[in-house]
Amino acid sequence: MILHIANALDAADLAAVSEVARQARFEDGRSTAGAGARVVKRNEQAVDDVPLRGLLELVEQRLARHPLVQAAALPRCFVRLMLSRYGPGMAYGNHIDAALIGNRRSDLSFTLGLDSGQDYRGGDLVLVEPSGERRWHIAAGELLLYPSTFLHRVEPVTSGMRLVVVGWITSRVRSAEQRELLFDLSRSVREEREQRGKTDQYDRLDRVHQNLMRRWVDGD
Repeated sequence: MILHIANALDAADLAAVSEVARQARFEDGRSTAGAGARVVKRNEQAVDDVPLRGLLELVEQRLARHPLVQAAALPRCFVRLMLSRYGPGMAYGNHIDAALIGNRRSDLSFTLGLDSGQDYRGGDLVLVEPSGERRWHIAAGELLLYPSTFLHRVEPVTSGMRLVVVGWITSRVRSAEQRELLFDLSRSVREEREQRGKTDQYDRLDRVHQNLMRRWVDGD
């Protein structure tokens, strides 16, 4: 399942994160890439310092509490977050994210935009599927969450600056198909309760949802 969230951060948080991000120091992004990805990676990664850690901690806290992220990812933990920058001519060719990052499994990947989609041209995030390619021009506050199993790339930026937070999540449910079913069920349960109250239909849906959670979710 690919999930696009239009306003993953509220305006105040987005402004605070963007301000710190624009003051960050950057280095060659190939330093954080694996052997295969390093060949096609042409971007910049923010250098670790106290302001950057505060920025990434704030983003992680907000995403961890976001109801759609919670329902879709069922996160056990956030594996890693990074601040990336693409200037004119920079791109990231087709690659797949490492299965293990810091000895933690990467089940889902995400990109959070920090610049208005009108502030840069090019730089689309492209996911490669058997049926074709899907692309997103990610703007400030937008989050794209998708299974880490996708081959994907970032098209060359032709003008302006593309500034994003990227990260990975270990889910309590390994199977992307099972996560999608649980996500659909959780939405159906909530909508039934909100629209009609605690009906017999709500009880049936909730029973199925809770028992599938019991079957598929890894415990602590």
